[in-house]
Amino acid sequence: MHKLSVHELLDLENDAWPELKQLLEEGSNTHTIIPARRNKGEEAIYGLQVSTRSYLGAIAYETGGVLVDHGWITLLGAETEQVVGSLTSWNGLTDRPALEALEGMLVVAYDVAGGFFAMDTGKFEGSGHIYYFAPDTLEWESTELTYSEFMNWLAHGDLEQFYQTFRWQNWQNDISQLQQGQVFAYYPPLWTKEGGGQTSQKTSVAITEAWKIARGER
Repeated sequence: MHKLSVHELLDLENDAWPELKQLLEEGSNTHTIIPARRNKGEEAIYGLQVSTRSYLGAIAYETGGVLVDHGWITLLGAETEQVVGSLTSWNGLTDRPALEALEGMLVVAYDVAGGFFAMDTGKFEGSGHIYYFAPDTLEWESTELTYSEFMNWLAHGDLEQFYQTFRWQNWQNDISQLQQGQVFAYYPPLWTKEGGGQTSQKTSVAITEAWKIARGER
């Protein structure tokens, strides 16, 4: 299949980035944008074969990721030293894979509870919707949001409500203690009756351990 060149995928006239940046800046949730190195951004859009006209393309080209809500959610972008994994390395689109890709899904973000957000590219009828791997049910659940709607939710959504049962007092402080590429493992796990943000003990584990669970390697 013919691949579009970086030049064909760069649409500077209709670039979605200014609109996306404004969306994040006007949002009610905190965010930190990690800028991408130009060559890494080009690698990312070429690997994904998405135009910078789209929100996904703009994130891939312009950022090495975005940390949302005090770092609770890591939105993946181009390859960078500050974030473990990228849109290409998490999805088998590079010769430097960070881990094993999940067929029919494009991972776009993860959270500190060991949850993952991924676009359905074939696993669930190829709806294009974002699914969430929920650590409290161990199932992929549809958010019924497109990627651009998902970006809107990251900016303006009620994340406190969404993560109500996963969080605990002073979670912001505990997140700041995590090393790069670490998330929390809950004990008892969130999927047990006893498990919960307030009641479980939390220990730090590598995000790759959480990904094994999402892939069904239990």
